[in-house]
Amino acid sequence: MPAMIPVVIEDRAATPLAHTFAPRSIKNDVAEFVNTTGVPLGNERLTLSIKKAGSYYKGEARLLLPVLATETINGVARPSVLRTAVCTFSCSFHETSSRQERDDAIGMMYKLLVDGGEMTDGMFVDLTDPY
Repeated sequence: MPAMIPVVIEDRAATPLAHTFAPRSIKNDVAEFVNTTGVPLGNERLTLSIKKAGSYYKGEARLLLPVLATETINGVARPSVLRTAVCTFSCSFHETSSRQERDDAIGMMYKLLVDGGEMTDGMFVDLTDPY
């Protein structure tokens, strides 16, 4: 079992910003990591889990990125969440799968996202259908 350690993920800004997710807790076999923004309501969160369900191991990584705005009501300014981007990666592997099969599958998905270029960016960043 791997130990929880800080996870650093760079974004794609013109000058990339490193988002550091510090270990927070493990509840119901879900490990939670938080990038503190100074306002807890706006904390970025990363969750990781692997669970056995029947003959399959199901893994999931979820990234939650809230966007805050300052809202003034009766002269009192307070932060509020406008929206939250949620990115989820999940996989299922049969209990008889080999380490190499799992490594190949994860590697192929990684390459799709990294090297998929115009198609994957067009879909997930520009929100357009492939043709």
